[in-house]
Amino acid sequence: MTELDRVDRRILNELQADGRMTNAELADRVGLAPTSTSERLKRLQKSGYITGFSARIDPHMVGLGLLVFVEVSLDKTTPDAFDKFSRAVRQSREVLECHMVAGGFDYLVKARVTDMSHYRTFLGDVLLNLPGVSETRTYPVMEEVKPEGPLPI
Repeated sequence: MTELDRVDRRILNELQADGRMTNAELADRVGLAPTSTSERLKRLQKSGYITGFSARIDPHMVGLGLLVFVEVSLDKTTPDAFDKFSRAVRQSREVLECHMVAGGFDYLVKARVTDMSHYRTFLGDVLLNLPGVSETRTYPVMEEVKPEGPLPI
């Protein structure tokens, strides 16, 4: 992995703020020639610092107003059980993120659904049917205070 210099960090920060800006705009903001900026951008993508570009969609505008966090405990904590659960949870469209954690449970799931009724169906039909799930605890989000932030580069 290549070391990031001050300009690379500036490029990453600018792109986190606005990933749709043109190369010329980015070059102007970081104080480089467009050709140099384009070369750095390609290097940052090739080396894996930039993993992709996407649009941020307002979940409420597309009918996904309820955000929930769910603690998931498995009945066994073996490599095979972890692998089976990981493979299965990736198949759920409602699951935005899933993290294996240390502590009193095994995974923390972040999911988006339309409402509590949809969540009840998702819990019964999807989460509780994932391999090895023995227990869940759900935390519906009342207010999204800081939903997504840029990485502190």
